[in-house]
Amino acid sequence: MYVAEIPNRNSPPAILLRESFRENGQVKNRTLANLSSWPSALIVATDAAISRAATFG
Repeated sequence: MYVAEIPNRNSPPAILLRESFRENGQVKNRTLANLSSWPSALIVATDAAISRAATFG
């Protein structure tokens, strides 16, 4: 799981909570939640928590 910032043409970038997985040997991404409406401090804290959880897994 990770937080991704996806650019939009004429709009602010979308902040998405995503996971990657393999299907038939290809890497695919699944969007779990749109975090664009969250305050930036909460997005940073969520990203840090996910990173720590992946490290200690």
